[in-house]
Formats: sequence, C-alpha cells, structure tokens
Amino acid sequence: MMRAMPPARPDAVVFDNDGLLLDTETVWTRAEADIFERYGAELTAEHKRELVGTSAGVAAALLERWLGQDGRAGELMEELNVLVVAELEHGVEAMVGARDLLGRLRGQGTPIGLVSNSPLAFVSRSLEIVGFGQIFDVVISAHEVARPKPAPDPYLEACRQLGVEAGPGVIALEDSPTGVAAARAAGLTVIGVPSVEGVELAEAHHIAESLLDSVVTGLTLV
Repeated sequence: MMRAMPPARPDAVVFDNDGLLLDTETVWTRAEADIFERYGAELTAEHKRELVGTSAGVAAALLERWLGQDGRAGELMEELNVLVVAELEHGVEAMVGARDLLGRLRGQGTPIGLVSNSPLAFVSRSLEIVGFGQIFDVVISAHEVARPKPAPDPYLEACRQLGVEAGPGVIALEDSPTGVAAARAAGLTVIGVPSVEGVELAEAHHIAESLLDSVVTGLTLV
C-alpha cells in the first residue's frame, strides 16, 4: 500500500484527534467501561477494537447489541457522551511527539487541520485542555457534515476549508481503520499510527510506530 510521500513539504497535514493527536482513547475507554458496568457487562479488548474510530451511529448500535438494550441506541450514546466529558475533565495528554510536530508544521507554514468522528464539544474541550485550542487552521467534527468517517466527507470538508485540493499532497494521520478508509476515500496520502493493540491499519499508505517515526517527522523541514 506504499505511496510516495510528496517530494516537498505537504500541501496540508490533517490529524485525527482521539488516540492520534491526544491520548483521549484512554478517556473513552474509561467511560465505555463505566457504561458496560452500569448494565452488568464487561468491556473487553475485542469490544474496544471494534469501537475505535467509529461514528456515533455505529458505536450506538454496537452498545445497544452488546448491552442488551434493544431500541435504546440513541439514549446509550447520550449516556456515554456524558460519561466521557466527565472523564475528560480528569485530564488528558498530547501523544508523544505531537506538540513538537505541530510546532514544526506551523513554523514552516504548512496548513494543519483536525478531523474527528467525536462530537465538536468534546474535541474542542480536549484541545483546550492540552493548549491546542488555537493551533489548527480548521477543526472538523463528523457531526457537522453529511456523513461521518469512513465516508470521505469530513476530510473533503477540511481540505475545502483549508483551501487545498484533496489529493496525494495532503497527508492524513490516522489511528483507526475507519479513519484510514475515510482519508483514502478522499484521495489523501495516509500515515497510520496505531494506538490500540490489535488494531490493523493495513490500508494506510505508510505505517508509523508513533509521531516520532521518521515517516512523520519527515513532513517537516525545520
């Protein structure tokens, strides 16, 4: 699945949020474990792998089935959102290498965006907590477009707002199969950076162990 990286600095770099830019997957995991416990169930590693990067609609349907709460998908998702916002206030950290990478991209004038399937309020608050509230040129929640990831809509909208053509010159950084599929569908060059053990990102054009990997740091010239 290799694709040559742009020969010069990229037209833009677009980040996923949860588990890629910020260590919010641990926040989601705590909230997910709480809702499972409320309904007498236990969150497993397999459950987590299926939930990573999914849209609200997909996650809600999974919760409804796993927790045996027929017809309550929407209510369960609302309940989970309340839990995850509460967990977020206990603190969140940037992923290793994120702060330096963002600074270098800004320093060389590369447009940067953020695209997430999470609600905008959660994304905005998590960025605020780590001091990234003003660093992105655009922040797109999939709740604000017609179709969430794995559809290309969030990435296409980010490119539109950034004023760049959606194509191989735009780099997307993703940690989930859902996000990788969305970025590929938008025509972007995708670097997969796994954050949850067992999650495969085989469709990414490149795989990086972390944001410190040379395939990622090579996006900057400063």
